[in-house]
Formats: sequence, structure tokens, C-alpha cells
Amino acid sequence: MATEITVPVLGESVTEGSIGEWLKQPGEAVAADEPIASLETDKVAVDVPSPIAGVLTELRAEVGDTVEVGAVIAVIEEGATASSAAKADTPAPAASAETPADADAPQTLSPAVRRAVLEHGVDPSTIKGTGKGGRITKEDVLEAAKKKGDPAPAAAPAAAPTAAAPAAAAGGARGEERVKMTRMRQTIAKRLKGAQEEAALLTTFNDVDMSAVIEARTKYKDLFAKKHDIRLGFMGFFAKAACLALKDVPSVNAYIEGDEIVYHDYVDISVAVSAPNGLVVPVIRDCQDKGFAQIEKDIADFGSRAKQGTLTMADMTGGTFTISNGGVFGSLMSTPIINPPQSAVLGLHRIEDRPVAINGQVEIRPMMYIALSYDHRLIDGREAVTALKIIKEAIEDPTRMLIDL
Repeated sequence: MATEITVPVLGESVTEGSIGEWLKQPGEAVAADEPIASLETDKVAVDVPSPIAGVLTELRAEVGDTVEVGAVIAVIEEGATASSAAKADTPAPAASAETPADADAPQTLSPAVRRAVLEHGVDPSTIKGTGKGGRITKEDVLEAAKKKGDPAPAAAPAAAPTAAAPAAAAGGARGEERVKMTRMRQTIAKRLKGAQEEAALLTTFNDVDMSAVIEARTKYKDLFAKKHDIRLGFMGFFAKAACLALKDVPSVNAYIEGDEIVYHDYVDISVAVSAPNGLVVPVIRDCQDKGFAQIEKDIADFGSRAKQGTLTMADMTGGTFTISNGGVFGSLMSTPIINPPQSAVLGLHRIEDRPVAINGQVEIRPMMYIALSYDHRLIDGREAVTALKIIKEAIEDPTRMLIDL
């Protein structure tokens, strides 16, 4: 019996997505609950599982197509088995610059992963995937290359030429690659440009002496990890410091809706997390009521699920304030853009030893530049500077966070 596979409900107010990748091809056997396709929405990639075991017989959409919730995208023959004849109808991809000849046949590699495999010269059959269902991610390939000691991308194998590949070896010709923007990347571009056009954006800066936080982490990290089974990071300190600032300066935690200002008596912090398809911002709910351990657990969970592609729309819905940590990538200073409809975002940067004047003496301290970008339509400069100053003072004297000062 043939069963039609439809686009599942993708989340509140989300009515459509686009086919990001087919994980199965016609003629291949499919197990019950096994993903057959990856759908891209405005915020997340969602796997479409098969409700039955059988054989995929038909695809009714191509990669890149926009499909609405409830639309039929594939057909599976229930109870059938993949015959050699069925498999023969779908030619196996030839070895090329996008399909490594030594890849293990059962593996499903996305185009980005296939390129990374070839660039770094790693064997995908030796990589343990950390993605959903054990799929290999680009980060898995990069980690494998790092362990192998590969400092730079390796040349593509000579035995796998392709007409579409840049012919750099022939006459020094320069190549180009044209790749359609993912739905998520299009949405990111649209939202960020919209924020610039609608909000009156301004950024205020300060610098923070990280000595006290570093000392606290060094002193308590082992006990903290033993008791809470999670590493004590810097984000927990900044999240709690932000809660203090937003309590004292409520406009930084507010929205503009039409001709009204919506104030919140809670702090839901959106944390910028890097995912394979772009930056996502899952939300730590009721951060004002959570301790360091729960905040760090939430952040670690978001990071893991972002890498696996299992974050949901619910994880990223809402948020009253955002923290973005460009320091993990080496950024010294930046002007972050707000995440609408939020009115402010805190940008963190790398820590580096710098000479500073302390009580009339020059000392070397671990310093970090911090930035607060805000919507000047709602937040006055005095309020923005005050909020950032509260964060600075809390980080430089963490006891303030314990006594709500």
C-alpha cells in the first residue's frame, strides 16, 4: 500500500518551508521513523521521518522547492523491499568533486560535508557522526581533519575529476561556484536588514576587567563540575549580570509594538549559537530565576542540539534580550545588531591581556570589550550606558550578583 509523506506542522505561524536535502532516494529502503528529507524553515532545519517501513518510490519536490504544511512531498510503498532492479533505476552517483569515491555507500553526506571531506582529504567511513541519526556534520569533518593534523585543505583526488569543478590546473583558470542561499540564510539577511531600516540603532561600549570572574572559575570549576555535572563558563556570569541590569533599566528588556511599549517582568535571554546552516538564537527562559548551573546546562544543551540540527521552533520563539559572544571566534570589538522585536543586544568579545591603570599604577589585566547595541527609539543613551555599566560592575565584582546589588 502506498503512503503519501506530507510536510509536518513546523511550528506556530510557520506555514511553509523548503526542501533542504533528500536523505533517501527512490528505490531505497526506509525504516519506520527514519528521516527521508530535511526541511529548512526560517529558523531551523527539520527532519521529515517516514511513518512506516517500506521503499521510497517517488519524490514530488526537488531540493530548494518551497512546500506548504500538509503538501505531499514523497510516496513510500509500505512493506516493500528494495530490489536490485529498483536500485538500478536510480544510478549511483559517480565519484566527483562532490561525491568522494571512497565514501561508504550507506552514508548520507550533505553537499557541504562532501566538499569538506574532499578539501581535507579525510575518509568519511572513519568519522563518527554527531548529527541527528548519526549523520556526519561539517564540524565532524573539521574535527577529524584536526586530529589528523591537516593544517589546510588538501587537493581534490586526481582520480575524481569533474567537468563542473574549477579547472585551476589547466592554464591557471579561476573558478566560481554559485550556491542558492538557504531559507534560513535568506531570513537572517532579511531580518537583520529590516532591523537596520526600522530601528534607530546605536552602540555603546565599555571594557571589563575579567580578573575576578577568571579567579572564581579557577577556584571553583572542579567543585562546580563535580556537583552539577556541567562546566562553569563565562556565559553564566554575563547572563546573571544582564538580569541585574535589565531589572534596574527595564526599557532595555522591552519591545515596541505599534504605538505601545511592552515591558516584561521576566528575562528570556536569546543566546546566539552557531549551527551548520547559520546562527540561531535559542532562548533561556526565566533567566532571572535560574542559577549558574541551570543556565550553563541550558546553553550546553542548545549548543549540542544546534550542531545536531534538532533545535525546534519553540526553542527559538520569544526572547526579550540577546547575548552574542563573538569572542569565541576571536573578535576584539563589534557592533552587534538587535534581534527584532527586541530592543537591545549585548556583544561579548575575546579576553586579552592589556595594560590598564589601577590605583595610579600600570598593571596587566585580562580585559574584554563589551558592547550594547540598542534601539534609540525606546532606549535613551543614559539608560543604555547605565545598563552596560551595571553589567561591567557585576562582572568585575561578582558578589554583586549574589546580593542583588
